[in-house]
Parts: sequence; structure tokens; C-alpha cells
Amino acid sequence: MAANGKAGGGVRRVLVAEDRSGQRLDNFLLGQLKGAPRSLIYRICRTGEVRINGKRAKPDSRISGGDEIRIPPVRLSEEGDKPAPSGAAMQRLERAVVFEDRWLLALDKPSGVASHGGSGISHGAIEMMRAARPGETLELVHRLDRDTSGVLIIAKKRSALSELQALMREGGMDKRYLALLVGNLRKPKVSVDAPLQKSILQGGERMVRVDAAGKDSLSHFKVIDRPGGHSYVEVKIDTGRTHQIRVHAQHLGHPVAGDEKYGDAEANRGLKAAGLRRLFLHAASLQFQLETSGERYVLNAPLPAELKSVLDRLAG
Repeated sequence: MAANGKAGGGVRRVLVAEDRSGQRLDNFLLGQLKGAPRSLIYRICRTGEVRINGKRAKPDSRISGGDEIRIPPVRLSEEGDKPAPSGAAMQRLERAVVFEDRWLLALDKPSGVASHGGSGISHGAIEMMRAARPGETLELVHRLDRDTSGVLIIAKKRSALSELQALMREGGMDKRYLALLVGNLRKPKVSVDAPLQKSILQGGERMVRVDAAGKDSLSHFKVIDRPGGHSYVEVKIDTGRTHQIRVHAQHLGHPVAGDEKYGDAEANRGLKAAGLRRLFLHAASLQFQLETSGERYVLNAPLPAELKSVLDRLAG
């Protein structure tokens, strides 16, 4: 089994339990080094201090049962040094639960809330839910960008986590988003099959670009409406790469409205007149079959009122 222990002291060598097979190395290390920021995890991997079976490994490496993970000594603040999330923040997330059973729960994550802590963020959705439910085992299945709202799944059992993450990796989930793209997308339907390469800039900021050396990535855009000369679309993604929709939309020449990283600054300034104060990207639905529970799941989150208001103003 994976050993638990306090950070600090000497080098630890931890054997991976069978039920951890397929987990990303960075997520495994976050569990071992409680309270460690993700930037620290990336750094100790990049410098070769973390090893899998004696070999250097990247943060997104997948681990297997029986692997030996070398974990270097690190200095972390005591858990008590970190302020607990506010009661109001925890209550807000509890109200955002749109589905729950014994295997998983689904949040309608608000825009502005990170999926997890790190990079200067003390508490993300998973930390707040754990604080709100101290007696439960809760594990983040996937991530949404901080400014993206919508369906976020948290597993309540290890068996469900492993199966859900496998479905995410292997294309076993139907994932649909709603987005407003800048400008008029001429074709009613268009697919973008363009590999994406991720890089981490100094300071820990993640940037993604279309690059032949990147990972296969496929997105399907379907126009729903064309309010105010822009394109309101549904996006189905067959893969789940970091910033996939945002970079594929930029690649089309029609970036996501309100995107400060990959978007059109001038268009974003104009859309503020219609009340747009955030990224117009919403994870609207996830559909999948879970063998663990024997259930077919259809998880939905309605378009937030502040985004619906933007569409109404543009149409008017």
C-alpha cells in the first residue's frame, strides 16, 4: 500500500498500491505531500528529485501498482498555518452540488473558483468540499479552468475515481460545453483536429499552443445562435487537454469571448458593454456509463445567469 507520512525528514521511497494504477504522478505526490503547492510538485519533478523505479519522471507520468516512488524531503508549512476556507465559501459549494450518490458527486462549479489549490490559491473546490465534509473521502476526478464554470466531478470512492479517470483518458465520456466565440463562425459545424503542446512558464503559468509535437486533440464546434455578430456554440470534446477549447477556438480565428490569455483584447473590451466580465465558457454536461455503480449518468449544469444576460443583450 502507499505509505503515508509527514513531509520533511529524509528521502522516502513509497510503494504504489494497486488501486492507484493510472493516477498521474503529480496528483499522487499531492496526496503524499499534504499542503504542497502544485508549483513545488512540478519543481521537484523537473529537477529529477522525484523518481519512478529509479528513473526521472514528468508530473503527468502515469504510475502503476508496485512502482517505487522516490520522494525527496521538502519543507512545508504546518497544516494549521493555512487558514481554513470560510464558512460562506463552503456553503456556496454545498449549494452548487447538482447530483450525488454513494460513488460520486457533481458540482456546478462557479467561475472564479479553482478546481484545486496551488499557485497562490489556498483553497480550490476540492479543498473546500473536504473541509465541508471532514468525514468523507473525496478525490478530484478532473479539472476545469478557474474561470470556466460548470460540471465538475468528485469521486467518493477509490474504485469510482479509477474508473472515472480511465473514462476521461480513453474517451468514454460525452463532454459538452457552451461558449461564445468572437466573430461570425461561417460554417454551422466545424471540427478542429490539432495537437496541443503544453509548457509551463517561469512562475508556474501554463500556456498551450498548437504544435505538431503535441498530444492529439479533437474538438467539435456547432453554432447554436449568432448574437450581435458573434457565435454562440456547443463544443463537444473527444479529448481533455489543458485549455483545449480555448486554444482550438483561437486556432479557428474565433477565440472564446472574455479570454484574457488566448483571446482578442479589443473584442473583449467591446463585449464588456454587453456585461461580459468573465470567460464565456461553461461545462454544460457530462454523460457516461459507470460499471462500478451500474448506472448511466447524465450530469447537467444550466448556463449561468450572468452569461445568459450577455446573450440577451447581444441579441437585443
